[in-house]
Amino acid sequence: MATQNSTFAETTEMCEECEESTPHDVTIEIQTESKKKENTEFSREPYRVTECMKCGETTAKRMNDA
Repeated sequence: MATQNSTFAETTEMCEECEESTPHDVTIEIQTESKKKENTEFSREPYRVTECMKCGETTAKRMNDA
C-alpha cells in the first residue's frame, strides 16, 4: 500500500520504453514492503516514482538504495 506525500515539478528524464528523454511526473511515495500484517510500520520505505508523460511507463526506485 502506498501513500503519496509530495509531487515535484515535471522533469525531463530518459525513458527506456520511448528510448529518448521525455517529460516525467515525479513523486515520492511511502510504500510498505512487508506482506505481513504485524509490524508493518517498520517496513515502510520512501520510493521515487516516475511516470513518463508520453507512454505512461512507471518506475519506482527505493530511495535508500539510490
